[in-house]
Amino acid sequence: MTEGDDRVVTTEVVTGTEPQQLNAEGGHGAVPLEGVATQQAPQAAAARDWPLWEVFVRAKRGLSHVHVGSLHAPDAAMAVRNARDLYTRRQEGVSIWVMPAEHITATSPDEKDAFFDPAADKIYRHPTFYSVPEGVKHL
Repeated sequence: MTEGDDRVVTTEVVTGTEPQQLNAEGGHGAVPLEGVATQQAPQAAAARDWPLWEVFVRAKRGLSHVHVGSLHAPDAAMAVRNARDLYTRRQEGVSIWVMPAEHITATSPDEKDAFFDPAADKIYRHPTFYSVPEGVKHL
């Protein structure tokens, strides 16, 4: 190789029974050229293979769990660990629930009037008939 030549220098090293081609390109030392995966699996492919989990966090005792987001994980235990690391980094939660998104059934906002209309004629269900004591929090 001559000065000013931009070609990569490769070296053949004998390890075991077969010689191995090594490359010192990029200043990383001797890196094998063959028999090593050169690309990692894209994150999108991993996310596509892992189920989507919905995450609910309770901020403190006495409050309800609140939906805080979603994440991909291979199983429930890993989903809880990832949810802890992602959604309660500053110790803002006391309890975490995770649920596979495929198990959630929801109403459509377009059907709001027809779906919730029967509750309007049951005025006894409205809290206007009840007095709330002063010491009660989070009702």
